[in-house]
Amino acid sequence: MLQQLKPLPHSHSYSSQWFSLLRTAISTTNLLLGKSTHASILKSNQPPERFLTNNLITMYSKCNSLTSARHLFDKNPDRDLITWNSILSAYAQSADTNIDNLQEGFRLFRVLREDFMSTSKMTLAPVLKLCLYSGYVWSAEAVHGYAVKIGLEWDEFVVGGLVNIYSKFGRIKEARVLFDGIEDKDAVLWNLMLRAYVEMGLDEEARSLFSDFQRSGLCPEGSKLFANEGSSNVYFWNKKLSEYRRTGNYLTAVECFRDMVRSNIEYDSVTLVNILAAVIGTNDLKLGQQIHSITEKSGFLSFVELGNSLINMYSKMGSFNCAKRAFTNMKELDLLSWNSIISSCAQNGLGKESLNLFLDLLREGLRPDDYTLASILKACSSLKEESFDLSSQIHVHAIKTGIVANSFVSTALIDVYLRSGKMVEAEFLFMTKNEFDLATWNAMMSGYILSNDSQKALKLFSVMHENGKRLDEFTLATIAKACGSLLAKVQGKEIHAYVIKCGFDSDLYVNSGVMDMYIKCGDMADAYLLFNDIPAPDDVAWTTMISGCVENGDEDTALSIYQKMRRSRIQPDEFTFATLVKASSCLTALEQGRQIHANVTKMGCASDPFVGTSLVDMYAKCGSIEDAYRLFKRMNVTNIGLWNAMLVGLAQHGDGQEAFNLFQVMKSYGVKPDKISFIGVLSACSHSGLVVKAYDFFDSMQSTYGIKPEIEHYSCLVDALGRAGRVQEAENLISSMPYQASASMYRALLGACRVQRETEIAKRVASKLLALEPTDSAAYVLLSNTYAASNKWDDMSDSRKSMKEKNVKKDPGFSWIDIKNEIHLFVVDDKSHPQSDLIYEKVEDLIKQIKGEGYIPDTDFVLVDVEEEEKERALYYHSEKLAIAYGLISTPPSTTIRVIKNLRVCGDCHNAIKYISKISEREIVLRDANRFHHFRDGICSCGDYW
Repeated sequence: MLQQLKPLPHSHSYSSQWFSLLRTAISTTNLLLGKSTHASILKSNQPPERFLTNNLITMYSKCNSLTSARHLFDKNPDRDLITWNSILSAYAQSADTNIDNLQEGFRLFRVLREDFMSTSKMTLAPVLKLCLYSGYVWSAEAVHGYAVKIGLEWDEFVVGGLVNIYSKFGRIKEARVLFDGIEDKDAVLWNLMLRAYVEMGLDEEARSLFSDFQRSGLCPEGSKLFANEGSSNVYFWNKKLSEYRRTGNYLTAVECFRDMVRSNIEYDSVTLVNILAAVIGTNDLKLGQQIHSITEKSGFLSFVELGNSLINMYSKMGSFNCAKRAFTNMKELDLLSWNSIISSCAQNGLGKESLNLFLDLLREGLRPDDYTLASILKACSSLKEESFDLSSQIHVHAIKTGIVANSFVSTALIDVYLRSGKMVEAEFLFMTKNEFDLATWNAMMSGYILSNDSQKALKLFSVMHENGKRLDEFTLATIAKACGSLLAKVQGKEIHAYVIKCGFDSDLYVNSGVMDMYIKCGDMADAYLLFNDIPAPDDVAWTTMISGCVENGDEDTALSIYQKMRRSRIQPDEFTFATLVKASSCLTALEQGRQIHANVTKMGCASDPFVGTSLVDMYAKCGSIEDAYRLFKRMNVTNIGLWNAMLVGLAQHGDGQEAFNLFQVMKSYGVKPDKISFIGVLSACSHSGLVVKAYDFFDSMQSTYGIKPEIEHYSCLVDALGRAGRVQEAENLISSMPYQASASMYRALLGACRVQRETEIAKRVASKLLALEPTDSAAYVLLSNTYAASNKWDDMSDSRKSMKEKNVKKDPGFSWIDIKNEIHLFVVDDKSHPQSDLIYEKVEDLIKQIKGEGYIPDTDFVLVDVEEEEKERALYYHSEKLAIAYGLISTPPSTTIRVIKNLRVCGDCHNAIKYISKISEREIVLRDANRFHHFRDGICSCGDYW
């Protein structure tokens, strides 16, 4: 074939040889011949003349290869009006099945008008065809106005196109005005007008016009028009299909297609494109696959528009694999094909695959458009680590190609920068352009909030308000969130008033945002008032209220609101359950937590890693480390949060060896420890007295894992040294660390000084603690207790006197126990409980029994200088002993007793509880300010090290 295409040595001009072959290819729509001719032109090493280039574009257009036509157009800088007309014709020819081609055709026409002073009727012909396919009469009116402007309003070619469009859009009067304005009408125009009347059902006007037509001496086609043969015409059926699809009657369109098949009407590619678009509206994947099968058998599958329609259908119906197969099986691809599959990948979170397809597109020599770049930028958002670098490269590409000016692309760039936390880049783009939509303004406000710059979000809102920008529910909810982040209650109330003024006070999303603002500002009263004004709160509003109560320390109300939520038959979600579990943790309400766990299982939320982690944490904090561990082992997740919850739980319960084993197992699963993991293992070392191991873990943070130790890690190490009696070393560590010591760190060391009776170090540490927190009662109490433990009663008295002079109140020690979801609280020598007589009888009975087992009261823990017998009596009625006694008389035998104490348990109580666990044959779990103690058969899990 290529040899046949070589020009003869004594032929006419260089161009004429190729021209005749191209005209043959055009007339026979022979793409192979056209491509062979093009290849021979390129091999001739002579640049094709503009005349030949224009015919090549026309050939590719007529042979349905728009991609090749556009590629040639883009590569050719020497364009004349015929070049533009050729490419416009190409887009007009393919616009009926592809909205993107339609839009690109109009865009090219706008560019043409900017580059050329005048156009011709050959330009308007394809543009009018684009108007027809667009379905918008205003587009035709705009072109009509342009035709008037350039003096072509009565050109028969232009008028014929306008009459056809106005007729098709039901604007029969405008069509007739144009028709009557033509003096020399040809048969085509008469038939066009006549057909319009017939299709509109205007029989009387049609017959009158038909008579005029006959009198004109031309040959009318009236017999065909009045024979009502439309039912067998594919154009007629396609029009019906298109109308059904356009008006949203998708099932009717499907039934219409079935009627067409039953009537043996030969459908064409337009039919199939229409029905595939209608199938999307039905969301019936099986039906779509059936149409796909029909398409394969029809012989039209080689049409690129059909392949694109298949990709579009599968993508929108969520079947990415089918979309990818349709793309792979296409023999010819255009830019829309690539855009569709790249967008589908991005929507399905397949960022890397989107990027690879984008690179393939560039290798094919195609020029990405605004839709391509917007889709690939969306894909970049899912590639978290590489997101910023990739989006920056695409940004550069957009600048080079001029597409960055497109609002669609610049909005996508801002979005990806915001998601990457690059506010400077996003802000620069936003400030250098004024044509952003409301979604971008909202995104910028959200970005400022996420980057902890809510003040800028407020300023941006002010600019929007001053410029009269339209606001929506997202705007108002976002700005309410900004006020909450700043704890700006005054501005928040103003926003609330504005919400009411704008009529958004019934919007659930906005109300939830305003309610969250009040919660963040600690105003639960106003939050509750707003919540009660919502007629039908959704799950978000209920959860916001529950979470707010927990955040503000009102866990009982949180659980009460949850009960109301259940009575309202609103289903809680994973976040609701996680919040409720946290409330149970804060209250150490184990039975309440178990009930919520049962609801979690019933609702099918048990597999959620967030809820699972909260449950593990709850069981650990409520003293049931066995339940926590059982649940942990059933969960198959690699979430570091779950491992950390278990590690910290084991540390709190003093099971150091199991915590170390778990740490090794975690690493074997490929889960990399983080800073919380090391707080867990360092705490385990502290409670187990393993100072050397604590140093090993501490050193490995930086050397092995690249984690810089923070003040919490130093605090754990100081605590480990203090508990081990190495208080001087602990003091030196505090002095040498790169952070200023916290008050809690000094308190821990001061407590260690009391145990070790290190009065001199205690004085120094207490002085530093009081410099940080002058009204901290713990400094005075711990120092006073240190003196008392060392029998330095005068120093102890001075310390207490100083505390009294400075009006510092001691935090009272108390213990509580949960019996049948009711909290019973006790203080030392407490007789306020309704059953106090029974409780005291039980305490005295227990003391008598445990003394018989060998218990000797440790009067060193009575920090007053009184007689020994009085000291013993003072020890009997400590709050934890009262709580345990009440638990024993209020629960069935073998029930585990769980008690919480707000301060560190004293040594005498610790010893006594060991004996009580033995004589009562009960497990007693005591949680004090430092850790959990599990007492069984006279032994404590802490090994007397706490």
